[in-house]
Amino acid sequence: MRNKTLTYAIPVLLLVTLVLGACQLAPAANAQNTITPVESAGSLRTIAVTGTGEVILVPDMAYINVGIHTEAEDVTSAVSANNQQAADITAAIISMGVEEKDIQTSNFNVYSMNRYDNMSNVIGTTYAVDNTLYLVVRDLTKLSEMLDTALGAGANQIYGISFDIADRSGAIARARDLAIQDAGAKAAAAANTAGVALGKIHSISIVNTSYVQPLAGYGRGGGAAEDTTSVPISAGQIVVTANADLVYEFSDN
Repeated sequence: MRNKTLTYAIPVLLLVTLVLGACQLAPAANAQNTITPVESAGSLRTIAVTGTGEVILVPDMAYINVGIHTEAEDVTSAVSANNQQAADITAAIISMGVEEKDIQTSNFNVYSMNRYDNMSNVIGTTYAVDNTLYLVVRDLTKLSEMLDTALGAGANQIYGISFDIADRSGAIARARDLAIQDAGAKAAAAANTAGVALGKIHSISIVNTSYVQPLAGYGRGGGAAEDTTSVPISAGQIVVTANADLVYEFSDN
């Protein structure tokens, strides 16, 4: 009876072993099928190129900071004097064609300063007010005259002049288009030299777009006593550049 039981057990064990073996082989077969597309993608042949586009423009607008500094024995007088000078400057600038929306206060500070005698003893306190008007000038032909007008109306300092163009996004778009065209020309030349046929674009990446604005070193201080002879301001040039990375497919001729 025992021998008969053993005889039946052997075929059962063989069957279980075959089933387990089949289960272990199934993942390996699936893994092999998964690799196939990767091997196909790896056979893609490409040419990578970088193109550069540059647009040089003459500025058509400017940004200016106009500083107003006043001092008095009390805070009220210092602030009142500063407000009056700011109002006078604003009126003078508006009379030259600048819109009110292009004039705004960008900074306003009130602080105290101690006065000392020869023995370093405090003998009093002076209150100071610093006010900065931010101007947008859209007619550069009036820029020099406008600066002198601001000084004559009570400005103590003019600084931080920078130039710009109204259509900045358009300039950046033109630089980008030139970069893509330059990359295409380089890819065509490379394919011709290598004796292969240039195919479709595989990828495009726009990188390192730059926008260089010229700055004017104009920082006159003073007020009504200043010689307000008009001083010419050179706007210089704005340089907009863009780089484009393109990857092309290619095949044998």
